[in-house]
Amino acid sequence: MQVLPETHDALSELREEGFLLYVVTNQPDVARGTQRRSLVEAMHTALREALPLDGFYVCYHDDANACECRKPKPGLLLTAAEEHGIFLPASYMIGDRWRDVEAGQRAGCRTVWIDRGYAERGPSVPADATVRSLAGAVAWILKKSRKDRSKNELTL
Repeated sequence: MQVLPETHDALSELREEGFLLYVVTNQPDVARGTQRRSLVEAMHTALREALPLDGFYVCYHDDANACECRKPKPGLLLTAAEEHGIFLPASYMIGDRWRDVEAGQRAGCRTVWIDRGYAERGPSVPADATVRSLAGAVAWILKKSRKDRSKNELTL
């Protein structure tokens, strides 16, 4: 496992602005028997120790399980919102796969797609922003949220 160098600073910027930071992840290799759940959980523990994250929501199923938690379904986002009082229309889902963007859209979040040029399809409906890196996603989110906050202050 390798954490990209920009990750800590980018997430710290969001944290300083008051954002909660949850990872929502599909881990189908556990259902497929090619990865141990304990190893995935150990990686999440290491990430939590290295990064300013609030927690993880994980789907360990494969598509064949037809569960409600596997992205692009919004189940994990809805659960996180319910458990932590998160207002999804004011939230952002950042992802580098079409499933991430579509889960965010279905949950009612604003979405940011990190287009890493993977050899797979992009989102069916374009994300609110398309960027090349996590730093780019964070810059867009901070600009958007500050603009929204400023607009709300003017209308009070």
